[in-house]
Amino acid sequence: MATKESNKAHQNEVLENPEVLAERIGRGEAFLKQNSKVLGGVLAAAVILIGGILFFQINNQNQNEKAQAEMFQAVYFYEQDSIDFALNGDGINKGFLTIAEDYPRTDAANLAHFYIGSIYLSQKNFQEALTHLEDFSADDYLVQSKAIALIGDAQLELGQTDQAISSYTKAARTNENKYTTPKYLAKLAVAQEEAGKIADAIATYAEIEEKYYESFEYAAARKHKARLEGLAAK
Repeated sequence: MATKESNKAHQNEVLENPEVLAERIGRGEAFLKQNSKVLGGVLAAAVILIGGILFFQINNQNQNEKAQAEMFQAVYFYEQDSIDFALNGDGINKGFLTIAEDYPRTDAANLAHFYIGSIYLSQKNFQEALTHLEDFSADDYLVQSKAIALIGDAQLELGQTDQAISSYTKAARTNENKYTTPKYLAKLAVAQEEAGKIADAIATYAEIEEKYYESFEYAAARKHKARLEGLAAK
């Protein structure tokens, strides 16, 4: 209590005594004069840093808008099954590969990686498919889980069975729902069986049977579960 009163009295002395106040101001001015170059350098660096961040953000936004406009035709080719044009362009319009290369760090390039990966997967170019799909990310859970499942497809084809199991598990557990989850569980069960993990595959098929009895995968899950249970009993 005494310390607080002492500090308060000292502050009042500074405010009420012109000589003490002038001394304090003088010290501040002297510090500024002595360190003006240092302070000026710090201020200049801060201005440059802020300016650089703003320039990067504005430039990235402009690049993204330009890339999205150029990608429109590539998406059209993709939807029309003109896969080569979608991937490489038609000589006038850019394809996904060029867009991903010319506009890195943009949303358009990110989406281009998804398209490229899915195209390479359909062409059985599994390693390239894996590379591009791993470069893709999405805030939308359904799209992200789809990409993860495609990564699992590529890994399974490349003989990376354990990695495929991990990917399918992640895809199935991302935003679980009655539409996509049973599909990814079915893929997971196939990978588990291929890895020799029969008990795990039976449990995965059982999950489809118990939770997703309205799904397209239900009938096949029941059949394969019974088949694996027969094998396990031998």
